Amino acid sequence: MATVVKLHVFPESFNQHRTRLLRSSFFGPSTSSPPRVLGFGHNCEGLSVKQFRAFRSEDGGDLKEKKIRTLKKNEVNSKRESGFWNSLKYILLRSKSDDVYRHALVKVEEVLSVIAIQIGRYIVTMMSTGVILAIGFQMSGGDSQMDALIWYSWLGGIIIGTMIGANMVLEEHCRAGPRNVVITGSTRGLGKALAREFLLSGDRVVVTSRSPESVEATIKELEENLKEGINNAVGSSLSKLSHAKVVGIASDVCEPHDVQRLGKFAVNELGHIDIWINNAGTNKGFRPLLQFSDEDIKQIVSTNLVGSILCTREAMHIMRNQAKAGHIFNMDGNGSGGSSTPLTAVYGSTKCGLRQLQGSLLKECKKSNVGIHTASPGMVLTDLLLSGSTVQNRQMFNIICELPETVARTLVPRMRVVKGTGKAISYLTPPRILLALVTAWLRRGRWFDDKGRALYAAEADRLRNWAENRARFSFTDAMEMYTENTWLSVFSLSVVCAFIILSSTGNTNLPGTW
Repeated sequence: MATVVKLHVFPESFNQHRTRLLRSSFFGPSTSSPPRVLGFGHNCEGLSVKQFRAFRSEDGGDLKEKKIRTLKKNEVNSKRESGFWNSLKYILLRSKSDDVYRHALVKVEEVLSVIAIQIGRYIVTMMSTGVILAIGFQMSGGDSQMDALIWYSWLGGIIIGTMIGANMVLEEHCRAGPRNVVITGSTRGLGKALAREFLLSGDRVVVTSRSPESVEATIKELEENLKEGINNAVGSSLSKLSHAKVVGIASDVCEPHDVQRLGKFAVNELGHIDIWINNAGTNKGFRPLLQFSDEDIKQIVSTNLVGSILCTREAMHIMRNQAKAGHIFNMDGNGSGGSSTPLTAVYGSTKCGLRQLQGSLLKECKKSNVGIHTASPGMVLTDLLLSGSTVQNRQMFNIICELPETVARTLVPRMRVVKGTGKAISYLTPPRILLALVTAWLRRGRWFDDKGRALYAAEADRLRNWAENRARFSFTDAMEMYTENTWLSVFSLSVVCAFIILSSTGNTNLPGTW
């Protein structure tokens, strides 16, 4: 049996206040107003709601919420139908109305035009590179030394051009619009570094952990970082940071009720969620399985595996009911690839389980607007890594480990612009591993001395110069971003090659050369 709500309103302002009230109730408040709930016995700017039960259907569901979910679902379906492949199908089959056909034709022409432009740019730049090489070989007159110089110049041009072009791409991606981000386990270590990097990229961030005190302290710290960033920013950077904000809530990812509460809080504060990062995790040290207590095992599995599953489910539920696509990141770790993890058997098994979860969800979410991804930070100098580590472990950390701020600086720009699903974003890539091994002798004593004592500065001291370090040019990032915009990199390569080759060939005409 349905019940009825009795409303007493001011007629002249009913429509305006009703719209404002419903938006506040169901879509969340604005950033400058406190949350308003469609309550009873309250006066809401001219709209007086008497204390009666809400209007519900016979099955107990709220009709207005159902209508909103239906509208959002229809909006998502409409967005899917306007995709490239559906548009192409409408053109080929001519199965829709003339308006839909024209819209589909415009969509297909737009996509094909972009593809043609990119292919044309690539062909032109590759041809220009070939022409430059041909001219160089022609001017060398068959001299073997000169030919070798031209090839070395070409190789140098590839490297330099790649770094220049890729860095331009990276900076362009960093200027992307604000994102709404939820990060679990974000009151210390890598999670806090990720939150700070997102915040200073102009994004809106929700931080969370078990401890209310830690959440409150982290929010205050990040707000101070944001204020410093705003004070030092100018122009477009200042405009970008004006949208940033950080909020937080205490929650235990092992508890389903807490996870649901976190999701509702994020939606109420942000409106929708673009990125959800399951960063919460624990290790309990390096030791054989027999030395782990029952409570240790339970906490590791609950936090790393069960918590990630619960949070992933909640994020999927939210993102499927919103019009805009969302992306979920689960954190890889030692054991993700199925390799053995002696002394961290429990931790490794949870990470291997997350990889299986990733594969399963990729198929389940294949036709949805939810992207399922992994992020691999590598070995980061955090409490999670250092707990229970030996002197020998710490000597190895000198070679392969990095600070949380350094890792976050690499991961966040890639997370912000991720598209599709099934992407793997890594910090410890093969080039970085190779560089670490080659320079291992230079990295001794980088973080720890021979007795395992820490040599690196505390987080508060590191952050004093962090803003300056954050703005520095990253050659490794640029190299890895090369494939994201090949034509720009090849164009830079052509320019560099032309300069080097023509300069070199010009010098051969001078007396005393070669």
